[in-house]
Amino acid sequence: MRDERKLEGRSRLVRYAAMAALPLVLAGCNVGPKYTVPAVPAPPAFKEALPAEYKSDSTWKPGQPNDAMPRGAWWTVFNDAQLNALEPQVETANQTLKQADANMRAAEAEVKVRNADRFPTFGIDPAVGSQRFSQSPYFNAAPSFPVTGSTTQYPVELNYQVDLWGQVRKNIAAGREETQASAADRVNILLSLQATLASDYLQLRTSDSLAHLLDATVVQYQEALRITTNRFNGGVSPKSDVTQAQTQLSAAKVLATNVHIQRAQYEHAIANLIGKSPAELTIPDSPLPTSAAPPVIPPGLPSELLERRPDIAAAERRAAEGNEAVGVAEAAFYPSVLLTGALGYASTAAVNSLFSPANAVYSLGPGIAFTFFDGGRRKGIRDEAYALFDRNSAAYKQTVLTGFQQVEDNLVALHTLTDEAAQQHDATLSAQESERIFNNRYVGGVDTYLQVITAQTTALNNEVNEIDILRRRMTGTVSLILALGGGWDRSQLPPQ
Repeated sequence: MRDERKLEGRSRLVRYAAMAALPLVLAGCNVGPKYTVPAVPAPPAFKEALPAEYKSDSTWKPGQPNDAMPRGAWWTVFNDAQLNALEPQVETANQTLKQADANMRAAEAEVKVRNADRFPTFGIDPAVGSQRFSQSPYFNAAPSFPVTGSTTQYPVELNYQVDLWGQVRKNIAAGREETQASAADRVNILLSLQATLASDYLQLRTSDSLAHLLDATVVQYQEALRITTNRFNGGVSPKSDVTQAQTQLSAAKVLATNVHIQRAQYEHAIANLIGKSPAELTIPDSPLPTSAAPPVIPPGLPSELLERRPDIAAAERRAAEGNEAVGVAEAAFYPSVLLTGALGYASTAAVNSLFSPANAVYSLGPGIAFTFFDGGRRKGIRDEAYALFDRNSAAYKQTVLTGFQQVEDNLVALHTLTDEAAQQHDATLSAQESERIFNNRYVGGVDTYLQVITAQTTALNNEVNEIDILRRRMTGTVSLILALGGGWDRSQLPPQ
């Protein structure tokens, strides 16, 4: 009899072990589609031609992954000490970037939450209770044991859901994809903020150039007013010459005053980007010479754009995340296996005898759950997951196409502005010479002052336009660097 009981106990243990091992053997199963990166054909080269000086790889290259070297300090190509001092403050103090940092940390924490589903949960559920049975025959017969008593339980419980169809693994993988996407979002925000600061700073410096031009023009027009006033007092020129000179001078003063408003606003914007109030930042006056030229930025190949732009990396990672979500939705159509167990002590006697071997209790067994009907809930979730994957894939493709467009736009702008700058410089020299000639002819009594006014206006307009073209070339170069992804490379994303 004792041997039969031993055999029966061993047989029961074997059955339990087999039941417990079967889900573990099947745990390698996965459902759902295999992910492939959405295809976006990349042209062999950019369409827009570059001026000759842009064809040499001279001053700028995308950052290469190298732990021994700083990454992404692309603004140093402008060789401006003030800009080099301002740019690093964006990463340490900008509040918009801190929001992106928090989003990335939240995504990393979510992966930890999802990863916990891979492990069983342990817990204790102690309970102490008292009860009394009714002695009335109208309710039930009198029990054979005392009608009052107490029960003490001290179990340790275990619950574990087997990842039979890869639902947990795909959920974790989706969280990791979102973490990478959040990291790329952070880089994209940082790059955008850095580019905005560089653009604002370069516009501030061209505002200084314009202010110096207008201040010099005011001095020149004051001298012209003095000459016309003297000629009028001497009876050589009419009163209209004086009023025209005064009008010209006043208009130049208005322009000179207005440019200081723009300059102050750029400075305030820069302060905001580096996490300071405008009162905390003062940038010294520093005109940008009209002879200055933007640095050379070779664009590389269109296919390299897929590795260099953080917004493209973020969009691709979210497409991968959507694919994992499809697998999670598909797994809901399969049965789930749950292993549960409890081990502890239970007794109706005093607490000091609770942990007696005779009071030991346990339970162990697997369970299988399968939903036969849910009113179309799982199908709706699956259809939604497929739709979101299609949306993310289309968003990735559109981001790539937009990237190609932005590079081409800036290439054609820089190419055209390079030619335009040379043309404008010739026009400015001609206008300045015309102004000098007409002024001399007026002093000599050959021409009227109206022709001097016209020549002055034409010369000033050309000088202002030359500074504006320089501004557009500088900010266009920043825009091209931004469109190319700065010095970032997607290999810098956190590991999977």
